[in-house]
Amino acid sequence: MRKPGSKFLTLSALAGLAAFAGIAFQPLMAAEEAVVIPPPSADAPAASGIQTAVFAGGCFWGVQGVFQHTDGVVNAVSGYAGGDRKTAVYEIVGRGTTGHAEAVEIKYDPAKISYGKLLQIFFSVAHDPTQLNRQGPDTGTQYRSTIFVANADQKKVAEAYIAKLNAAKVFHKTIATTIESDKPFFAAEDYHQDYATLHPTQPYIAINDLPKIANLKKVFPDIYREKPKLVRDARASN
Repeated sequence: MRKPGSKFLTLSALAGLAAFAGIAFQPLMAAEEAVVIPPPSADAPAASGIQTAVFAGGCFWGVQGVFQHTDGVVNAVSGYAGGDRKTAVYEIVGRGTTGHAEAVEIKYDPAKISYGKLLQIFFSVAHDPTQLNRQGPDTGTQYRSTIFVANADQKKVAEAYIAKLNAAKVFHKTIATTIESDKPFFAAEDYHQDYATLHPTQPYIAINDLPKIANLKKVFPDIYREKPKLVRDARASN
């Protein structure tokens, strides 16, 4: 679990501390770069109405931020998947013993974006799928890379895509992403929602998450949208 003491300092506060110590402060850049990858060879069958995808790729703040800036996504909610309802609590999940992963539930319009395209974004810019039970500075099974499939079609597409990417050797290591079925999603606490948008100057967001959104704009300019679809706006419209 990320330590509150360091997570909630602003960049300006860090710069001030560095100046006090006589150190030149330079904001760090995320070490991970986007990987340009081919799309899936096969996609989920065409469907009508809003569909759901659930992905886990490390801290949910950044994954949520990426998909909130993706055209065709109508809502992206941070939460937990893989464990029981009673343990779907941030402090408990952070122990790494609940079976949960920090995940994002994505509601999307299949007339505008497909499940396969969401997978392509997930593997390319939302996280590093080669990291096992960690993502960037965060370690533990709660930060694992997982696709929580809703049906057999999603499972088939995800399995085939992982096999294709591994065969093409587009990443420097084998993909560590797992596929889990029949695991319900539980929304996270309100203070986690829209976090990347509401706290852009916090070091964790600036270093780890804003570069992911920038990579989305760079690699997928045709489906990037400047104004994110926020959870608070979706709630207000319901």
